[in-house]
Amino acid sequence: MTFQETGCCSIENTKVIDSRQGSDSRSIRRRRECLTCARRFTTYERVEDYELLVLKKDGDIQEFNKTKIIEGMFSACQKRNVSMRQIEDVVQLIEKELIESGRREIRSSEIGDLVIKNLYEIDKVAYIRFASVYKSFNNLEEFSAELDSLIKKS
Repeated sequence: MTFQETGCCSIENTKVIDSRQGSDSRSIRRRRECLTCARRFTTYERVEDYELLVLKKDGDIQEFNKTKIIEGMFSACQKRNVSMRQIEDVVQLIEKELIESGRREIRSSEIGDLVIKNLYEIDKVAYIRFASVYKSFNNLEEFSAELDSLIKKS
């Protein structure tokens, strides 16, 4: 923003009169006043989107899509006592953890591991359902080994 845009004589010498959360909950609207000329103007602070990229097993790179995680978890949690709110909360935690890692590219396996870890805490049956697809068990013995491991941990 320039001085001409605000009509203000000294944008560095202002005070905030009013702050409000934006309608999208991702911005802050601030009403300011120049301490030199008393002119008032509005500024906006917006959250900068952090684009995460997912590195797939086949080497393909895609934009992070939390809807895919929600759908996978929802499928694993069908007919279980797991609410959509719980699933959305887990996905928010996963997204936050990925962003806070500071890395732009995340392996799909890391995302899957986070989903597995969280499902294990929420519902063991949903965990084993998700694991059976995610870990691509090749035979009944691998599935049985995972189930035995789950039973020993419980």
